[in-house]
Amino acid sequence: MNFEWFVCRRYLQAKRRQGFISLISFISVAGVAIGVMALIIVLAVMTGFTNELRSKILGINAHIIVQKYGGQIDNYQKTAAEIRRIPGVKATTPYIFTQVMITSDRGGTGAILRGIDPNSAAQALRLGKYIKGCKLQDLTGSKNGQPGRRLPGIILGSDLARQLRVYHNDKVRLMSNSGPLTPIGILPRIKTCRVLGIFKSGMYEYDSAMAFVSLATAQNFLKLGKRVNGIEVRLNDIYQARNISLKIQKRLGLNYISRDWMRMNKNLFSALELEKTALAIIVALVVIVAAFNIVSTLIMVVMEKSKDIAILKAMGATAAQIRKVFIYEGLVIGLTGTVCGLIGGITACRLLARYHFIKLPDVYPISTLPVELNSGDVMMISAGAIIITLLATLYPSWQAARVDPATALRYE
Repeated sequence: MNFEWFVCRRYLQAKRRQGFISLISFISVAGVAIGVMALIIVLAVMTGFTNELRSKILGINAHIIVQKYGGQIDNYQKTAAEIRRIPGVKATTPYIFTQVMITSDRGGTGAILRGIDPNSAAQALRLGKYIKGCKLQDLTGSKNGQPGRRLPGIILGSDLARQLRVYHNDKVRLMSNSGPLTPIGILPRIKTCRVLGIFKSGMYEYDSAMAFVSLATAQNFLKLGKRVNGIEVRLNDIYQARNISLKIQKRLGLNYISRDWMRMNKNLFSALELEKTALAIIVALVVIVAAFNIVSTLIMVVMEKSKDIAILKAMGATAAQIRKVFIYEGLVIGLTGTVCGLIGGITACRLLARYHFIKLPDVYPISTLPVELNSGDVMMISAGAIIITLLATLYPSWQAARVDPATALRYE
């Protein structure tokens, strides 16, 4: 053990007999620990919330959407095959989007009708885990409503079904204003469907407005023939969406537009990232306040130990050695608080992630508090706490190194 660590250890042991300084040291350790613990929990919750929201959005929607300027895509099978040749593309599925009025015997409301190909959608989307009462592929067996055939099937969002007050096997009517123009105005298109299942994602904007039918049903209802509104693309790596979107745009030409999920949800995820940063800064102030306690503790130790410091300097200790003694002392306090905070924060996050005992109100798209620990965040918090602690030791250690032995021992 070198000289600096030896003196530092003796000073720390001596504090146990000095109640006031010992109390401030304990408060400093507790402040750093609480700050580190709070930072870990806050960042883990924000990371978990962002990832859970991203997972839901990208389960309902694909990573890239391809559309054609000025209208529908005619030969979508050929276009989809061209897209699948691009490296990194996992699957594609055609879709039809349109606004409709849905009515039942007990109510009516506006909705978004989404026509999908159940077979390819099972590969390109993750809708299956949100559907209750049937499978996505059950839409394939639904007929188009010709005389003598059974009604085409439809899957309704949970809140949409609640508004219509319909249940499994109930009938609903679709109405669209895209019908033919007649002397008395536009004649609405009407189709009757049977409810096969309920879609519940936990996100109100989807559950209250989304209805799914098979691609063939949507094409027949809107008289589109074999045309579709666009093609959804799923990737192997969601973070390559921007690059692959540009490749798709380049391959298909200027008649098409390709948009990735980052671009379509930019405002939402930017707001979440900004909120995460703001919360981290606010909670980090707890660690900074604890650092001021460390400064106070060390300054009081310097004042009390000025004679001891003078004796050490008279015996040959250099100013650099005296500085190291108090830097080490502050670091011990800071490291103790950081380690305690890490243990407390990681333990709390593991308990929250395992037992889900904090329930969220219905206004949130997630039922329980999501927690996801990021090793990078933990390392950043630990390093930040240690750096703040180190900076807090600089002034007291500089003051200790400036003690003049002749002045301190003048009346001894």
